[in-house]
Order: sequence, then C-alpha cells, then structure tokens
Amino acid sequence: MTAEYERLQNNVWKSWGPYLSERQWGTVREDYSATGEAWDYFSHDQSHKRAYRWGEDGLLGISDTQQRLCFSLALWNGEDPVLKERLFGLTGSQGNHGEDVKEYYFYLDSTPTHSYMKALYKYPQAAYPYGDLVEENQRRDRTSLEYELLDTGVFDENRYFDVFIEYAKADPEDILIQVTVVNRGPELKTLTVLPTLWFRNTWSWEENAEKPILKLADTQPGFSTLEASHPNVGNRWLYCQSKSSAQSAPILFTENETNYQAVFGAANVTPYVKDAFHRYVIQGEVDAVNPGLTGTKAAAHYTLSVGPGESQVIWLRLSDQSQLADPFGESFSTALTARQQDADVFYQDVSPFPMEAEQRAVQRQAFAGLLWSKQYFGFDVNRWLKGDPTTPTPPESRRRNHQWTHLDAEDIISMPDKWEYPWFAAWDLAFHCIPIAMVDPEFAKYQLDIMTREWYMHPNGQIPAYEWAFGDVNPPVHAWATWRVYKIEQKVSGKCDRTFLERVFQKLLLNFTWWVNRKDAEGSNVFEGGFLGLDNIGVFDRSSALPTGGHLEQSDGTSWMAMYCLNMLTIALELAKENPVYEDMATKFFEHFLYIADAMNNIGQERSQLWDAEDGFFYDVLQFPNGARQRLKVRSMVGLIPLFAVTTLEPELLEQVPGFKERLEWFIENRADLKKNVACMETRGVGARRMLALCYATLGEVEPTDKLRCILTKLLDEKEFLSPYGIRALSRYHAENPYVFKSNGEEFRVNYEPAESSSGLFGGNSNWRGPIWFPVNYLLIESLQKFHHYLGEDFKIECPTGSGHWMNLWEVATEISQRLTRIFLPDEQGNRPVYGGGSFPFQQDPHWQDYILFHEYFHGDNGAGIGASHQTGWTGLVAKLIQQQSEYGI
Repeated sequence: MTAEYERLQNNVWKSWGPYLSERQWGTVREDYSATGEAWDYFSHDQSHKRAYRWGEDGLLGISDTQQRLCFSLALWNGEDPVLKERLFGLTGSQGNHGEDVKEYYFYLDSTPTHSYMKALYKYPQAAYPYGDLVEENQRRDRTSLEYELLDTGVFDENRYFDVFIEYAKADPEDILIQVTVVNRGPELKTLTVLPTLWFRNTWSWEENAEKPILKLADTQPGFSTLEASHPNVGNRWLYCQSKSSAQSAPILFTENETNYQAVFGAANVTPYVKDAFHRYVIQGEVDAVNPGLTGTKAAAHYTLSVGPGESQVIWLRLSDQSQLADPFGESFSTALTARQQDADVFYQDVSPFPMEAEQRAVQRQAFAGLLWSKQYFGFDVNRWLKGDPTTPTPPESRRRNHQWTHLDAEDIISMPDKWEYPWFAAWDLAFHCIPIAMVDPEFAKYQLDIMTREWYMHPNGQIPAYEWAFGDVNPPVHAWATWRVYKIEQKVSGKCDRTFLERVFQKLLLNFTWWVNRKDAEGSNVFEGGFLGLDNIGVFDRSSALPTGGHLEQSDGTSWMAMYCLNMLTIALELAKENPVYEDMATKFFEHFLYIADAMNNIGQERSQLWDAEDGFFYDVLQFPNGARQRLKVRSMVGLIPLFAVTTLEPELLEQVPGFKERLEWFIENRADLKKNVACMETRGVGARRMLALCYATLGEVEPTDKLRCILTKLLDEKEFLSPYGIRALSRYHAENPYVFKSNGEEFRVNYEPAESSSGLFGGNSNWRGPIWFPVNYLLIESLQKFHHYLGEDFKIECPTGSGHWMNLWEVATEISQRLTRIFLPDEQGNRPVYGGGSFPFQQDPHWQDYILFHEYFHGDNGAGIGASHQTGWTGLVAKLIQQQSEYGI
C-alpha cells in the first residue's frame, strides 16, 4: 500500500486543496444586474476592485474546503497596468468564437489528497496586451481564427518568465509552498512576486457578522510570520522566507473590501480596499496599504532580479503550528522531495502496466488537470434571488433559475474547467468521474451522490444542468457513470459499495420518472429531450421553440432514454443479488426498454420512423402542428447514439435472479412483436450471453434488418465519421452535401465544420458540427466492446470502410481508442496533433513541447485542440483509454 493510498483513507488530508477558481468574475453567481448579463455586470476590470459574494479566484491557488482562507500568487512584470492576480480572457461577447481564456498555464501534477501539487504559469515580460486581444478578436468574424496571446508577439525571443508553484503537505494542516521563477529571456529582468493570503468576504453580507483578521505575528532574520484568525477555521500561520538571511520578508496589508469609490463613486467603508496592492506596487501609493499591519488580505512582497536563464526560488509555509523556530530548515526540502516521490510511487501503482514514457506523461497530466479542477462551489439560489440583508433588494427582472430556489450548494465539485466553465455541469461531471475513480473512487462517488441530494436535485426529480440554466436538459448519463464508478472501484480496490449504488439508484428513479413525464409528449416512448448538451448538433436551436411549430422526435433523446433504461436495469440486477425486491425494478426497466426500442424501430405506417431503411441510419423526425412528419436527414452523432443502448446478460447472473429470468422468458415466448429486431434475447451469443440493444445484429448471415452493420459502415468510413483522430460529431459527407431546410422563407443549414463553429448558437463557442468530442467517443468505444462481448471474434466489419481490412468489434474499439490518444502523442516528426501545424513553440520549444492541454473538443480532420483549452474534465477520459491500451498490451 502506497503512502498516498494510506492518506486517501483519511479525509482530513483533503482539508486543503486547489479549490480556488481561476475565474469568479463574469459568473451567474456574481451577477446582480437587472438584465442577467453576467459578463458585463462583473468584468475583469472590476475583479481587482470588487469583493466577490459567492467565491474567490486567484492564480494557481489553494483554499480550505469552505474557501474561508485562500492563498495564491500575484505577479507584476514592471509593465502591466494591474497586478496579475487572476487569469484574463475574453467574455462571451468579445470573442469571435465565444468566451476564451488568453493565458498559458499548465497543471503538471497532483495526488488525489493534494499532498503534492505542481503547476506552471507563463508570464510575458512585456506589458500584457489586454486591449489588443479584445480589439483584434472583436474585429474578426466567426470564419476567422481566434487571435491568441502567442500571436501578439509578447513571447517573442522567449521574453517571459516561467513561474512554477509546488505545494507539499508535511501533514494535513502544514503546507510547504515552493515558487520557482525562471527567466527564459535574453536579458536581466525584474519580477515582483506577491504570495497572497486572504479571507473570502463573508462579513459584508450579514448583519453583525464576525470578521476574521490577518496580522503580522513575528519577524525574524530570514522570515516573517503572518497570523490568520477566523471564527470557523481557527488560527493559521503563513511563514514567508526572506531573500536575505539577515532580514525579514516585508508584508503588505489591506482589506478584502470593494473599492466603492473607484467602482461606484461612493464612499469606501475603509481606506484600505481590495486593489491596494495594485496601487502600492504599480502606482507607488504608500498610503494604499495599512501601516497598522492588519487586515483581511495580506501579501509578502518580493522583488526578484533574474538573469537570463537564471532561476530563483521562494519558500513559504502555511501551517496550523505557531512559532516554528526553523520553518525553512532541512525538513522543508526533505518533506518536499518525499511528497514528490510519493506521487511518483502512487501513479506507478495506479498504472503498473508497461507504458511508453509519452503515454505515461500524458496520463499523469490528465490526472493532474482533473484534480486541479476541483473547486469550491457556493451558491444559495434563494438568497441570490432575494438579496442579502445588507444589500438593496434585487430587481424583479432578475429571474434566472427562479424555479431552483431549493438549490443551496457548498461543496467541492469537479469542474469542467476553472476558467471557462467555473461551475458544475451535470453530464460533464459524469464523465469526469470515470478517470477520477481510477485514483480516488470516494471522491468520484461523492460527486455522483451530491447531484441526487435534495439540495441539488429538483423536487420534481430533475438533476440541475449547469449554472446558466439549471433547468436545461443534459443527456441522462448519471446512471451509467454510477455503474461504471462502482465497477472501477471494485476493480481497483475489490470493494463493492452497494450502499452508494442503492442510494443513487433510489434517487435516479425520481429522475427517470421526470424524464418520462416531461419529455415524452405523446406517451409513445419517443422523446424530445431538447438541448441534451449537444449545442449545435441539429438544424434548429433545440432549447427554443421550433420555427415551424410542433416538436422534434429525437433519435438521440430516445436513444439516451433507452441507454438509461439499460443502465438502471444493470444496477437493479446487481442489487437484486442481495435483495430480491430489485428484481421487480429490473423487470420494469427491461420492459420499458423494449417499448422504447419498439418505438425507435416500428412507430407505425402512418408515421415517419426514426430509422431510415434506405440510408441505413437514424434521424430526428420533425412533427408539424398538423401531424405531418419529416425526417431531418443530417448524418450526425444523433444517429450514432442509438449504439449506446446495449448491454449483455450473463447466464450466471440470470440464475441468481429467477424472478427476472422468468419474466424475460415470458416476453420471449409471448411478445414476438416487441423482441423482433430490437433485442437478441433469444439467440445466445458467446458464453450463452443474452444481449439487449437498439441496433440489432445478426450472428450468421447478414440480413437487411442488421442495423448495427448499416451504422458501422458509415461510422468507419473515413469520408464520413472516421477521422484519423477519432469519430467526428458530424459526417464529412456534409462538407460537399450540406443539409438545407426551408421554412416560412427562412433557410436553416447544417454544414460540416471540423473546427470552430460559424453559428451563433450558445454564444458561438461550442460546435458539434464536425469536431471530435471525447465523451461520445468514449461511449462508442464501450458500446462496441459490449457488442463484441456478445458477438465474439467471428463478427467482423471492414475498418476503415472500403479498405479491405476486416476487424472484430473489439479491434474496432481499439482502433478508435488509439486514434483518440494519438491526438496528444508526438508523431514521427515529434509534433503533437493537439497543437496543430506550423512552427509554434508548443511543437518545437523544449520549454513548451511537453506541456499538454486537454481541450474541449478537437479538429475533425487534423486533431488540433479547439474550444476551452483546459477542459480536462471529459477529455481526461484519455487517462482511462491509455490505461486500457497498456493493460491489454496494445
């Protein structure tokens, strides 16, 4: 048992972690405007001056689990108009492809308890080009590339600092901090470093609230000591090493209070406000900081002169131990080295299989990104809507999420990304939990559990989607993730946590009922679904009313529900092994699946079917107000999602659940109409297994009804879905054959767009019309493996289509998996596809080329990363794919 694994058994080791957001400004939580324009109400410019209400942000920082006490870095290169306290990016209205962070930072390492963490920020030595980035990106339209920070020239001639930060815990409440500054440029440069400790402002919003305090506790030759006293956190001490052994480190103090004078033209409640350090360091305002050396925000003040190629190191120590005689003695470096070694041993134990060094590096950074992207999320919707006792009553027009007044969150949650998406997204979260379960099953289970608790789940059973609209509808993948995490933990530790499985299952019964009642308008087992997380996948904005009237019968919505049925069936059968009551639940979901499968394939002569026999593909069907129907013949992920609804039943399992087996056999004998062409319940596959699937597959001679082969032929066609880097969300067929739909003089088009979206839907920053997305690719891989489990080695398909090369479905799944991981690995020229072509420093510079970014999605033709650059969340699935490949010796 590794040292880190032992720490995982004691939750106190997680009491401090990277729970600080990279962006709090511009979020719904901080928006108190009448219009609901979060980006415009609380801007980056104001973030230096205004105290936040619901959370804090900082540069590569940490906090306690309730984000009461926070620590992060602030930097100044001598040129910028403001301190670099937080990351900058374009807002939703400024970017030509939506919001976008314009910084280079990398999460390099983290253990699950955060006993060791490492990250890197690249800071230009020239003035940061805030105005240039905004103006140029606003000038460009959606057909142009984004204007990136590297494009501005501020990194030319390597004129930048690499600022590394490492955290290592000597014990759960004793955190060693090492800051390493490297001058990559050709000249001596000065950098101001302000390691900052502050309290989240919780006192301005409540009457008679007790206020915490920071004060200078001690000064010694070689270091200074800050004391932090909080009524809930208790006392902590920050030891700040001096750059001279004969002197103490200078400390600046102010209050974490809004500068009302600068922002609103009103009187300040204190002369010492949030932006004091900006004014002191940059403008020389000595009176901006508190000479009494107390406050709620403080920073050690270092001015480093760093020669070309030179490194300088700063040590700090945040501890619950007062009056440490020698906080930076030999024990400091010893503990730091020990935690680094613990991390190496832990990850070797997580992935003990033979693995190429590049694969291991990608996997390690994927885990680091997932673990660094944990964030404290505090949000009481009812309080936010009504306002605080000490603030004016909000305007009536501010109604966002007004049907979610029960939602009162205060948790550490896995975020898609702590800048572009610093709020949870339910279906993203489900995918995060798969690789997280490989290293920390308890945290993965906790994430899935809290989304079904009463302070998140709506009383009607809906799971909240995401902060901008909790009532939007994400694909119902929670049951799938619950089952997968349960099985991963069983494999990793041998533990079968049926309590977790049963608790989540019970709440998902409510969610399933909500889906059935809200999203099946005609009771025909064909689902509309709406948005379903696939922003630009279809002809219309599926979150809005259709321009034609009527509604969509969604191939993907119906398929997600079929998959949901099978996931719930699988869980119920597992629980039924110890409690026969769950056999009835398993039967319920078995029957519901059959009805959905029948609806998908045999709606009736008077209706247009979702399945198009001529094309051999599933499509959405538009139902007009007069009852007429029309297939929307877009070859997209919508038609591939039916593959996700597949499971196999082991003969040994069926013997353990006789009640369910009896009901299954009754259906086989009595309901031929339901089982025909939708489920291989009667024909037994490899190992006498039974299979339930929307896409029927024949074991022997190919039949016209073999939907699996029809879909796979398109899926594996490199002129359609199969890219060198995975499966595209839209067939490349539409590059030359765009789909056009006309209604009331208006034209709606779907073109193949392998990169950024040209559509303004969802802010223009999300695109399903061609790129490669890891979550749906991962589900395709799993589904193909399940089909292989039933069909065996003899069932083969041409891969790629037309190549003359035949593979069984396990080999096909492996091929797709390898194409996905290829995105991050160096090719024969040493270039990583994720960074695109050209002579970028990412491809050639030794100080860039080994740092991996895990983007939101990837170019459908060349694999380049697009969208959010740090969405390690679901793209972190690459860690699981690499593990599978190495485990099977691929």
